[in-house]
Amino acid sequence: MTSIRVRQRRRATEEQSESAEQTEAAEQILPELEDRGWLHHATAFSHTSFWSVARRLPHLVREAVALAWSTSRVDTVASIGLNIAAGVMTTFGLLATSNVLRELFASGPTPDRVRAAAPALVLAALAVMARGGLGIAAGWAQARLTPLINYEVELRMFEATTAVDLAAFDDAGFAEEMDRARNRGVTEAASIVDDTVNLITGVVGVVATAAAVTVIQPVLLPCLLLAGIPQAVTAVRMARRQYLAMLARITRRRRMWMLGTLMANRHTAAEVRAYQMRGFLLAEYRRVMSIEARAQILLVRAQTTTRVLGASVAGLASFAVYAVLGGLLLGGVVALAAAATALLALQAAHNSLGTAVQATNSLYEDALYYQDFRDFLDRARTHTRAVGGEPTSGFETIDLDEVSLRYPDTGEPAVDRVSLSVRKGQVVALVGENGSGKTTLAKLIAGLYRPTSGTIRWDGVDTVRLDPYDLGAQVAVMSQDWWKFPFTAGQNIMVGRHDRSAGQSGPSMVDAAESAAAHEMINGLPRGYETLLDREFKDGHDLSGGQWQRLVAARGLYRDARLLICDEPSAALDARAEHALFQNLRRHPDRTIVLITHRLANVRHADQIYVMKHGRLIQQGNHDQLMAEGGLYRELFELQASGYLDVPDHDGREATSGVVQG
Repeated sequence: MTSIRVRQRRRATEEQSESAEQTEAAEQILPELEDRGWLHHATAFSHTSFWSVARRLPHLVREAVALAWSTSRVDTVASIGLNIAAGVMTTFGLLATSNVLRELFASGPTPDRVRAAAPALVLAALAVMARGGLGIAAGWAQARLTPLINYEVELRMFEATTAVDLAAFDDAGFAEEMDRARNRGVTEAASIVDDTVNLITGVVGVVATAAAVTVIQPVLLPCLLLAGIPQAVTAVRMARRQYLAMLARITRRRRMWMLGTLMANRHTAAEVRAYQMRGFLLAEYRRVMSIEARAQILLVRAQTTTRVLGASVAGLASFAVYAVLGGLLLGGVVALAAAATALLALQAAHNSLGTAVQATNSLYEDALYYQDFRDFLDRARTHTRAVGGEPTSGFETIDLDEVSLRYPDTGEPAVDRVSLSVRKGQVVALVGENGSGKTTLAKLIAGLYRPTSGTIRWDGVDTVRLDPYDLGAQVAVMSQDWWKFPFTAGQNIMVGRHDRSAGQSGPSMVDAAESAAAHEMINGLPRGYETLLDREFKDGHDLSGGQWQRLVAARGLYRDARLLICDEPSAALDARAEHALFQNLRRHPDRTIVLITHRLANVRHADQIYVMKHGRLIQQGNHDQLMAEGGLYRELFELQASGYLDVPDHDGREATSGVVQG
């Protein structure tokens, strides 16, 4: 026995050494991968004992039942109640089977024994049929719960993500929790209910068989427990080994998936060919694949060893049970029919026990990810503005008083104690070098961010007191960072004010497109305004960067808001489209425009120009005033002008070339 143990330890050490060598080789191919959101709790769970998991079961079961109950009370009662009823039918079936066997094993002519067993046989058949029907009905109710729970939980998720302040997405912790909750927390909600029902089913099956054995012959109950102990231990170890193997395989498969994505992706295809990376990527893939193959072979060997050991222990336990049953039979303590029924019950209990153990493991892990989802909802509430407030339908003046904004985990404020006023109908330009705080200041003016200090007032009213929905309805944004929404060209414009009623004032979709120099471009698409702008869909189409920016501009104009934020609205436009856009922006005296652009020729006619540097407001005035004043604005303007005209530099010499910022 000692030598066998020594050999087993040596073999385990060799396997660990070989596994470590493979891991080290894999790490030389690619950097160590961070845990994905859907693997966030995997490592911790792999080091949690089964009995620690089992101790938390009552709490987890209560939580899962509460979730199912809040979604559909009828299906919750049906899925659990019908499974319990199926367990009761299992007990009746075993009792009826015992009666059948008792009559068949009785003395007397065979026809008489068969006739005597017929009623019990009918009851056994009815019990089996009822159990099967109840199981199907329970499965139907359980299957109905899954889409209902998924719908409810996903709806809660997106209600939270669309309600939080924009600043929440700058919080790294919030973003991480959101990804984790969405990637797996949402999907595990239905899983914990399924796991709970499966656990109840398994436990009910074990209890049902134990109850039947107790009724048939109480002395056989210890035999059932004796056979169940090694089966339970084996099931626990197999479930844990299977989980650890899955965890290791996922990590390796992720490495293969990353390389595979590079070799079969429309977005990487051009560079792979331009740099002739085919041979390099294939070689790296072969190396990872060979490690995966060797690891799988080791896994098969380890699983086979576990199965052999488990089967051996289970065989010994079964042999012990048979020996005990044989002794009881010989001693006349137990009838032959009762012993045969006990063997059937033993097999049924084994299957139910395996179901319960597997469900316990899954329930614990899935509950960890579902808790991520609940934690995210709690965090989202802290970033959500209260509903309600004073109504507003516009403004005459927007005043910023000593306004500052500091992003999370940053040392310096993005906007530092800025005070300014914006009046209705003005064109206001924000000028400065990259990182000066222009975009952040514009978002503060628009109400997309709340200042960390200072006050923003619309017509003397602190925006904190205004209704957030009414405030947002007065604002439109044209940004250089747009999203390609997978809608038709017309829908991409109309989402700018999707809730506009038929009689409500505002430009039509075509009017907005014409004002943004996009109408002719849209008409040139295969289906005009009905062209779907996403190549992932059938008959989908895509636009160039400049074409998309025209569409985004049309969306902003269609919104017909009182405050229009233009953040580099012409960065991807050609000269003709840019000229048309700015001509249109100047046509509406009742619209206030906050313009951010590096192309300073477009800000010459602004009513007021604010110059930013390191988050501070360092200059303000119109173009002529700032040129006369000198300083950063004049320096930037002359740098750009030197690229087009021969203008004197600061030393009085003529500059014949320059760099145009943008």
